[in-house]
Amino acid sequence: MSNQGKAQWFVVQTMSGQEQKVKQSIERLRDQQGMEERILNVTIPTERVTERRQGRKITMERKLYPGYILVQARLFREDGGTDDETWYFIRDIQGVINFAGGSRDKLVPPVPLSASEVELMLQQCREAEEGVKPKVQFEIGETVIIIDGAFENFEGTIEAVDSDRSKLRVSVSIFGRSTPVEVEYWQVERNAE
Repeated sequence: MSNQGKAQWFVVQTMSGQEQKVKQSIERLRDQQGMEERILNVTIPTERVTERRQGRKITMERKLYPGYILVQARLFREDGGTDDETWYFIRDIQGVINFAGGSRDKLVPPVPLSASEVELMLQQCREAEEGVKPKVQFEIGETVIIIDGAFENFEGTIEAVDSDRSKLRVSVSIFGRSTPVEVEYWQVERNAE
């Protein structure tokens, strides 16, 4: 093994909306400057969400931690000291504010994530890749209007929420009787009243 310490994951705070630009800059400069052994991975934890816009169902990616990225790097030497070259390399990328848990002037070194924290974050990313979540979350007792399907324009009250399947059981009044109807999230919108 080289004289560098083991690779650890760190949270890096970025300017809002600059996460992708910072990630690309780190990766491009890392490759140009031969830092592949010191900076191994750069990740933006995201999830896929759906929403309805202008009558169409749209799927997009949403950041799990806006303003933050994860960087796997060898930031500490084996003797426990900070690898100045790696630390300054990351910190001086345009759009980077600081390492989370450390000070900008390096008096307080950044704190690496524990193995369980990393696994939790990466698991969230894997789950997000597997299934698309609705952007809007609903609650039992909330009043909604059905905007698509056989019960279009009916108003009802949410009786049950199945977030795994993105479905709701909504109680609507049909001929004066309360009737439960199962609909998907995108088939309803919140009552504006």
